[in-house]
Amino acid sequence: MHPSADPEVIVFNLKHRYTGVSATVNALVPLQLGQWRLAYCGTPLSNGVPGMRLKEAIRLSRQPAAGRPFRIWHVRRDHEMMAGLWARDVLRLPIKLMFTSAAQHRHGWFPRWLISRMDAVISTTPKAASCVPNTTAVVPHGIDLSRFSPPPDKLQAWADSGLPGKYGIGVFGRVRDDKGTDVFVDAMIAALPHLPDATAVIAGLAQPKHQAYQQALKDKIAAAGLSERIVFLGEVPAGEVHRWYQRCLLCVACPRYEPFGLTPFEAAATGCAVVCSRTGAFEELVRPGENGDLVDTGDAAGLAEAVQRVMRDPEAARRMGEAARERVVAHFSLAQEAAGIGRVYERLFAAA
Repeated sequence: MHPSADPEVIVFNLKHRYTGVSATVNALVPLQLGQWRLAYCGTPLSNGVPGMRLKEAIRLSRQPAAGRPFRIWHVRRDHEMMAGLWARDVLRLPIKLMFTSAAQHRHGWFPRWLISRMDAVISTTPKAASCVPNTTAVVPHGIDLSRFSPPPDKLQAWADSGLPGKYGIGVFGRVRDDKGTDVFVDAMIAALPHLPDATAVIAGLAQPKHQAYQQALKDKIAAAGLSERIVFLGEVPAGEVHRWYQRCLLCVACPRYEPFGLTPFEAAATGCAVVCSRTGAFEELVRPGENGDLVDTGDAAGLAEAVQRVMRDPEAARRMGEAARERVVAHFSLAQEAAGIGRVYERLFAAA
């Protein structure tokens, strides 16, 4: 599916580093291309859809799309809102601006002002909507259920990793304090002596400013004699991360703060049980005792206890993973997200 030469919608991702926003755009755009005359502006992504430059989007938007009174620019970051306001209000281009908000806190005065100038706002959770006074609709992030799917056999998938043990416990995301990597490490140091068949993996990049933080965690793990069972994988390529979800029986997400948090949703879609801290959209996903457990942010001791409860019976953990997959299928599919976004596009066009 190729971008439209005369798009009614242009989706933006003007950031070079691959982030959760990038992952959302990467998954959604190929699906949306089959639903809308749509084009993509921004950094090249692994989905293979070519991205135009901002100046090309501006040139293209000097005229409305055929059969439409304007084009929609769908933006997700502050600097993209700024570019859109400049294009709409200074250059007077025939465009409408739509912003997706995930933050679960009161924005600073400048982002609040930017958001107030949008023509439509999607919030990804009810809590995020409560922080944005002009939310048009609440549309949760969705997961590509074909890519993030269970393996034929999780035991065999873990064996194929080459790591010790029978079962994997994974945490996914940047290695840094706000992501709670230290909370995970402390919990694993406490829990793994009681789970002899489990190995923990930490999949994520430590940027240069977080290298000392990562090294301190490695030293703590070594002092506990668990270097063989708590393994840092480094940055896993975006196109390969689903294989590590498939290998793990349990996914842990224990950030101190998260706007939404895609990783446990992706992992759940592959059949992982999930243990998460109470932040982001995790309370929308996790049903304690049914598909995993919830703990307070920063509570390493509570996390260790929750992991042991889930992993004490691996067969019960496997069933929890099946229930986690079912919840994602029912409430958090990529198709549902695209449909929710599409309804807001339609509302904008209909209002004209």
